This record gives sequence, structure tokens and C-alpha cells, in this order.
Amino acid sequence: MQATSKPRHRSIDVDGLEIFYREAGAPDRPCVLLLHGFPSSSHLFRHVMSPLAEVARVVAPDLPGFGFSASPGVDEYEYTFASLADTVEAFLAQVGVEKFFVYLHDFGAPVGYYLATRHPERILGLIVQNGNAHDDGLGSQWDSARAYWSEPTEANRARLPEWLNVEGVRDEYTSGLPDRVRALQPPESWHLDWSRMSRPGNLDAQFRLFRDYASHVARFDELADYHRTHQPPCLVLWGRHDTYYDLDEIMGYARTLDQLEMHVYDAGHMLLETHWPECAAVMAAFVRDVAVGPSRG
Repeated sequence: MQATSKPRHRSIDVDGLEIFYREAGAPDRPCVLLLHGFPSSSHLFRHVMSPLAEVARVVAPDLPGFGFSASPGVDEYEYTFASLADTVEAFLAQVGVEKFFVYLHDFGAPVGYYLATRHPERILGLIVQNGNAHDDGLGSQWDSARAYWSEPTEANRARLPEWLNVEGVRDEYTSGLPDRVRALQPPESWHLDWSRMSRPGNLDAQFRLFRDYASHVARFDELADYHRTHQPPCLVLWGRHDTYYDLDEIMGYARTLDQLEMHVYDAGHMLLETHWPECAAVMAAFVRDVAVGPSRG
């Protein structure tokens, strides 16, 4: 393995916030921006960075409030997806990234879609992994959330499921998995997530982001227009046992995108924890084919 393919671990100041990130690959290669979701961090990408670095520059920041990045209080930082996108834009400017493929997972999807719709010319392609951009993916499990977003009363909040605790973090990794897949899931991942998420004041920040997810849902028609108009090449990777986003979600992408490749795995919401070799190979081929063109035999 070349030295440039090995992940480096760094922190930089971005508008007064310490942002931790992992990076691998040569800077002259097309960039892949890996955006994690709730409750994880760039740790989610630890296995795929070196394989991807064979064809790309790979950059994976921890979003504010997650992982090893700063976790300012809700009175110090606006915990909205638009604000997270502002921070990521400033981060990209500092590390010298102009155009990029963007990996959209869970809460990383609204962040990445703000980047894409603000500057469509910067997006080389989308890699969607259990990331939501259509009503298709929001089944009945989201009914209590929709009720709260519509009327954010204490009564509606009380009807929300308990997820901002260690059990809720564990469920992000294990919920819905059959025993054959559950046994593949390393427990240290959710323990790391919880140790970082339980920093003082961070649960309030996480709830603010959940509340702001309503603004992402309200943008679904805008995102469909973005897909139709700009037609970014798209790779969809999906864990079929995901209990948060329904499998029907993937057909939303099929309605509007022409250059689309989809792979469904016997996995859950945190697909890269159990199926990273398969995903790394598919992602590397996608980046190579889009950036360089298909290989000719």
C-alpha cells in the first residue's frame, strides 16, 4: 500500500471550531467527501478510505457536535443542516477541495444536498447510502416525528420514541438485523458514538438537528428538481434491513436520475460496518468510471 493511501488524522480551526477529519489519497485525484450521519462520525469510514484512496482523494470530517470535532452549546452554534453545510463549505475551502463526489448518509444527506443545490457545478457525483431525499423512505415509523414537526408541543414531544440514549445509539447499528448480520456488527462503534454524543449539552444539539430535519423534508421537491435538472451520476448503496428509511426510498432516485447504479445488501442502516469490502469496491469503480470513463478491454 502506498503511503498516500493510508488515512491521516488531523484537526483544523474552521471559523473558530475545531474540526477533526480523516484524509487519504493524493491531492491531484478527484475528491470524495464522506459525510456521516447520526450518531456516528468519520470513524464510520475507517475501512473504506484506503481502498478509495487508490482512485481518489478522500476527505471525511466529523461534523460539529459529532466525533472528535468541537461540540459547542446550542447558544454558541446554530444546529441546523444549513449551518452544518456552511461549516463544511468553509472546511473544504481550507483543505483545498473545489469539486467532489459526495457521500450522503442519514443526517449527512441534508448537509450534502445543501452543498449540491448551492453549487451544482462542484458535484462530480452522488453516493447515497441509506440517505433520505424522498417521501418514499419515510414510513409509519416517522408518524410521531411528523406530528411533532407540525405541532412542536410537549405532548407531541412525549410521543417521540426514546433515541437520545445509549440504547438508541446501539439501535442505529443493530435494529432490524437478523442474527446472521448482527454477529458481524462490532459493538465498539456505538460505544464510541455514545461517549462523544454524551458530552455536556450535546443531547440538546442532537435534538435541534432532529427538529431541523423537517426543513430537509420540506425541500424534497427542490431536491427532485435538482436531480432532474443537473443529472448528477449517482450510486445508491442500501442496507435492506434499515428500520429508519424504507427500501422504497431507492425508487425515488430511479424516478429522476438517468445515470444510476443501485446495490442492495443484506445489511442495516450502518452498512459500512458489516459490508465495507463490497461497498469500497463498488465506490472505487464508480469514482473511476465517472471521473476517468469506463475502462476499455
